[in-house]
Amino acid sequence: MAIWINEQLDPGGLMYACIACRDETQAEACHQSFEDNLTDRQKAEGWVARMRQVESWDEVPVNSLKLD
Repeated sequence: MAIWINEQLDPGGLMYACIACRDETQAEACHQSFEDNLTDRQKAEGWVARMRQVESWDEVPVNSLKLD
């Protein structure tokens, strides 16, 4: 079963926030929240919200909030 990872990254590529879960609907809502919470200024500066999929909890960043 897939694990969905939502990340919010600063302009330097450093992870600001990360949430991982198995529920795709919950992951999509989280991603939308991350997108909505970025200001136009942050987006212009290079902040990004990214959602990706992995197959194992071993591939999830250590500092993420893990929801199962």
